[in-house]
Amino acid sequence: MNDTRIRLLQEADWGELVALEERAYAASGLSEGETALRSRHRASPSTCFVLEHAGGFGGYLLALSYPLFRCPDLSLAEEGELQGSNLHLHDLVIAERARGRGLAHRMHQHLEEAGRAASYQTLSLVAVHGSQALWAALGYRARPHIGLPASYGAEAVYMTKPLETAVPSRQSAFSSGAGAG
Repeated sequence: MNDTRIRLLQEADWGELVALEERAYAASGLSEGETALRSRHRASPSTCFVLEHAGGFGGYLLALSYPLFRCPDLSLAEEGELQGSNLHLHDLVIAERARGRGLAHRMHQHLEEAGRAASYQTLSLVAVHGSQALWAALGYRARPHIGLPASYGAEAVYMTKPLETAVPSRQSAFSSGAGAG
């Protein structure tokens, strides 16, 4: 995929990011708004990425260090950095024009590599929009006993995944682009 790259989120990306987030979540009441989104980025700028695809904005991923078995409240902005061994995948959205090409999986692999490089031990997320089965297929385990902020709605599920040391053969496969389809 020569026309695709993942890079750190930059100031110039915010207009497209906020518009995409709103399209993805407003109808379900899960849209956070720019202030909250920017606060997630400020909390961990080294784990927030943009997907450039076919010469344009193809999506984004926001992740931040967050205590295991806790998650950001969608209705509140972050008030600083939290440190720990868990990296929380807060949001991953692929632009409509770029969907169906395995790019969400590719961004998730990029996050795993960044998490390993920064010595995180686990990944966590909140599955929304019925996405629990998708995340389970990527190795996440549902933790239904973990209470979530009401802002996520009744159907959301907290999930975790151990972030194990990469096996060299998997790294080679990822570097060549295998498994990103």
